[in-house]
Amino acid sequence: MVREQRLEPEVEVLWDDFHAEVNVPSEQLRQWLLTRGSGEEAFGPNPDLDLPEPGRQILAVLRKRKVDLTPEDIEVMRDAVERIRSLTAAKPNRGNADDEWRHSLLDLGHDVLVER
Repeated sequence: MVREQRLEPEVEVLWDDFHAEVNVPSEQLRQWLLTRGSGEEAFGPNPDLDLPEPGRQILAVLRKRKVDLTPEDIEVMRDAVERIRSLTAAKPNRGNADDEWRHSLLDLGHDVLVER
């Protein structure tokens, strides 16, 4: 089945917003999530399936072409943009030195140390 190549204008804007907010390359995000997810427990036979959420979903969207998006992918993008913007707006007093805050953003694919 061939998908129609044109997307709704709001999805086009969301795609751009998502890629502006998720500023970590997919392989770097995968490595981060593998590090975060490793903890005390060993990975199963397919480590990507054991990645923490919502990072695994964000990573899956990053690996897709715009024309291949599903309604679920669109919701993942919308949620990621909202969560990243909410966290960046609530920057703690320690700023980038606050590891918990920075790691929460990295879990979503956003690195505050990357300049836009």
